[in-house]
Amino acid sequence: MPALSAPLGLVVFDCDGTLVDSQHGIVAAAGMAWRAHGLGEPDPAAVRQVVGLNLDEAIGALLPEAGAELVARLVDSYKQAFFELRSRPDHHEPLFPGIAELLDALDRPEMLLGIATGKNLRGLRVTLERHGLAGRFATLQTPDTCRGKPHPEMVLRALGETGATAMTTYVIGDTTYDMQMAYNAGVAGIGVGWGYHAPEALLATGARRVIDHPLDMVDILAESEGVAR
Repeated sequence: MPALSAPLGLVVFDCDGTLVDSQHGIVAAAGMAWRAHGLGEPDPAAVRQVVGLNLDEAIGALLPEAGAELVARLVDSYKQAFFELRSRPDHHEPLFPGIAELLDALDRPEMLLGIATGKNLRGLRVTLERHGLAGRFATLQTPDTCRGKPHPEMVLRALGETGATAMTTYVIGDTTYDMQMAYNAGVAGIGVGWGYHAPEALLATGARRVIDHPLDMVDILAESEGVAR
């Protein structure tokens, strides 16, 4: 594996579908929320396709005929359901294979790491603490303080908080929303092949490359010679 050269700047990760495989909990919580309001269960494939959007936008996309009041009630029910699921001792939201190794490889002074996610900040912190990653990221961007993907605000705030520049920044994500966010922020987007959107969709929405294994990102950074593009 090539050695990294300095300085490399900022790598901003998506969370669900990129760092952690949370699809089972997300699909289960959506089903619980729908049932609480007498609705038929949402299609799991459709739920996976909206992972990454802010929760109200995701529910609105799944139920375009729903009014704002029903969407708001479903948002509350989903949050309650996910909190219940997350509190169970058998709750499983594993890191994808190779993610821990990638984070270790990027743990060096010349590299800053961040997260831009559709999760709220409380849920993100629970996930990071569960995996012992709470201290790994210099910036955490969530819908609590930012407009959701594909708006560039999360990336732009990450740049502002870290002092990195667009020319030295990558966004790594599994959805078209991540790739569109990266494009809108003027940074390079790298898609991942293990998440919830198809590689061809990621390429069609601006991904510079789609990687098959997390450690492929180390090779990309080494080849970039300081992320100069």
